[in-house]
Amino acid sequence: MERLSRLWNWILWMLFFMTGFYIVFAGGQRFWSGDLQALIREGKTSMQRVCQREFARCLYPGLFLEYAEDTDMVSPAEWYIKRVMAMHPLYRLQYGAKQTGGIENASTYEMLVIGGVHDENELDENGEEYDMETLAQVENEKALEKKTEKEQEQRREEQMEEPEEKPVVVTAGTIYNMEELSDFEYLFEHFYTMDKTTTISPADLDAETLLSMDMSIDKDVEGPQILIYHTHSQEGFVDSVPGDNSTTIVGVGEYLAQLLREKGYDVMHVTSVYDLVDGKLDRNEAYSKAQEEISAILEDNPSIQSVIDLHRDGVAEGTRLVTEIDGKTMARFMFFNGLSRTKKNGPIEYLYNPYIQENLALTLQLKLMSEQYYPGLARNIYLRSLRYNLHLSDKALLIEAGAQTNTLQEMLNTMEPLSDILDKVFNP
Repeated sequence: MERLSRLWNWILWMLFFMTGFYIVFAGGQRFWSGDLQALIREGKTSMQRVCQREFARCLYPGLFLEYAEDTDMVSPAEWYIKRVMAMHPLYRLQYGAKQTGGIENASTYEMLVIGGVHDENELDENGEEYDMETLAQVENEKALEKKTEKEQEQRREEQMEEPEEKPVVVTAGTIYNMEELSDFEYLFEHFYTMDKTTTISPADLDAETLLSMDMSIDKDVEGPQILIYHTHSQEGFVDSVPGDNSTTIVGVGEYLAQLLREKGYDVMHVTSVYDLVDGKLDRNEAYSKAQEEISAILEDNPSIQSVIDLHRDGVAEGTRLVTEIDGKTMARFMFFNGLSRTKKNGPIEYLYNPYIQENLALTLQLKLMSEQYYPGLARNIYLRSLRYNLHLSDKALLIEAGAQTNTLQEMLNTMEPLSDILDKVFNP
């Protein structure tokens, strides 16, 4: 009985092998016409095409993370090839990476609620309130896991070999051409990080459309032209002095306002507090309170053309969002877009924003300007599902500058190139 079973298994394997051989080289589409050379040539071409495509997926999985596979097999040949390639370890590794929905850059993924861009009034995709403390802990743990030994070793070597004050001159940046930017995958891969709760389409990120939008400000209009405020006014830095607002994000905002005034803009800096209740930190109503006051100010001052909500980010304590330009250590910053839509339920009607395209245009133009003149200073543009009061103006901005691990001086240094980038876009 055992010998018969082995014989039967051997026969089945031979049949399977012969069937696979026929499918791969004949394509399963037609019978052999008798031309052996043509059959071999066609089979070789087919195998080369499949191998090139699948090896590219293995070596560069990021290029295919947003690519939706067609699950309907059109021929037995494709089914067989898929089964064979699935046994390859690199293919399995790539497939596993694809299922995760993409890899965000580590510093952006580390965003916490202790200063980040989480809207305290928002609900998760299950309709429940966020557990802020748990969310912060989980995001910190994931951020720390993403730090590779190589990055940590490089940081230690830099600290040992180079004094922090050593000037580092940043060379000329990059000017991207329209052919590159018109490729949705290229644009998204190089300039954006997207939260898993939302989604965006190529139509939303059409570079030619976004870059053709006029984001200039009329400096001849009487009255304030730019408004700066802080939804989270209590955000501080590693050396902030308790009770001294000039050492918090508010003080940084005043310096940005001063720099823009020197460039000829009439800037209103609103220093109202939205995240304190009875003297205690409470951000549950911060965005709602900010929206109410800023909307009233805009109604009274129709000359205002841009509204900037300046924050500082929150990251793991071991993370430093810094770069050096012309010998100055600067905190890196990030432009932020709320898309008012979730991946699960689509557009959020009660968070309607008529200026989503304009908001996207402004952040992309600023990011490209930053890469051209101050490469490495701006992090990827972050896309998330809610609105964050970006409906208040077609030139509304939410900027996350630095984090709680930066010093006040690093933040002030950053406002100098940031003001220059804003000016280059507002006054081309």
